[in-house]
Parts: sequence; C-alpha cells; structure tokens
Amino acid sequence: MAHEDRLTAVVVDDHPAVRAGVAYWLTSGTPPIEVVSSGEDVSAAWLDEGATADVVILDLHLGGPTPVLGDLRRLVEAGRNVVVYSMRADDEIALHCLELGALCYLTKAEGADHLVEATRAAARGDAYTPPSLAGALAGDRSDHRPALSARETEVLVEWFQSESKDFVAQRLGITASTVNSHLERIRVKYAQIGRDAPTKAALVARAIQDGLIGVDEL
Repeated sequence: MAHEDRLTAVVVDDHPAVRAGVAYWLTSGTPPIEVVSSGEDVSAAWLDEGATADVVILDLHLGGPTPVLGDLRRLVEAGRNVVVYSMRADDEIALHCLELGALCYLTKAEGADHLVEATRAAARGDAYTPPSLAGALAGDRSDHRPALSARETEVLVEWFQSESKDFVAQRLGITASTVNSHLERIRVKYAQIGRDAPTKAALVARAIQDGLIGVDEL
C-alpha cells in the first residue's frame, strides 16, 4: 500500500522523450509522485528501486508492433499496480488490458492531468476511467450479459461507489463475507459466459458495457 506522503512510480517506455515528459508531469504534482526508475524495457519494473515502486506505468508497445500483454500479465500476477499508457486508442486492446488486471488504460493523447490522477488511483489499488476509455466502454453494449440478481447488481454498484467492502456491508446491512460471496458469484457468472472480470477495474468495465452503471456515477 502506498503512503500518501511518498508515492513512487517506474516508467517503462521505449521513447526517452516520453519517459522524461512523464517524469516531469508526475514530479510536478502536489504532492509529487517520485519516479524512482525508468527504462526502455520491462526489466526496469523488476530491478532495483523499480521493483518496489507503487505504480508501473507501462507502454504497451516496446520496440515493436506486438503489445507486451505477457509482461502486463506477469506484473499483475506479481501484485503490481499497472497503468497502461499507450499511443494506441483501441477499444478491444483497452478492454483486454483491464481483463488482464491493469487498473487503467490511458492514451498518450489525454495529457498530464489524467496520467497523474490515474497514477494516484493506481497507488491506492483503485481503477481510473479516463475519457477515451469511458467512451470505449459506453459504446460497447454487449448482448451477452450474465444473469445477475437484483441483490448482486446492488452489491456491485455499491462496491464501485464505496471505498471498501466493509462500507458496502454497512450500507446494505449485510456482512463483509456476504459482500465477498456476491462479488465472487458475479465473477463466476462473467467467466461462465467468456467475459472474465478478475479485478475491480475489469468489473467496472463490464458493468459500464452492460449498462449497470454510468461513467458519471463512478
């Protein structure tokens, strides 16, 4: 868990100018986000101070046209908080990154403010929905939806709008274990129809796709 008085990031991008620009934006905030390491390949996130940075800011294309989805998966499986930062405005790739566990998919056209906010959210382990991603999700109304009960939907929406599962439990008058049970059933239902949602960010994406919640309600 990041400490609010010292947030750290590692920047993985194959363009030196992008790395320099991202570092400037992050360190210019209040409070500043310290860039403890950066590099042109993902080893920067595994070595030295980069290995313990609160957030990994990951370019999706490092020195080639193939997205580094395997590297993203390994980072997430290791418990890292990842913000994908890409030139590519591609709805399908964005959703795939969220399914793999990225906390945000941000295009490089969206500027400093969104990158800083996404990084702060990721340091807390929270998802962040920038304008381009909101548009992608809102435009994808899937006809293949899981059959969620009214209670499951209520728990899901409350969880998106709350800081913790304990707060959801208090709001709905149920136990935290019951909240967990509902969320696990929801994930199973999504997995059963081939729309895995292993993380909170992925569940947010699915809920927006399915019209369960609007971007302006998050």
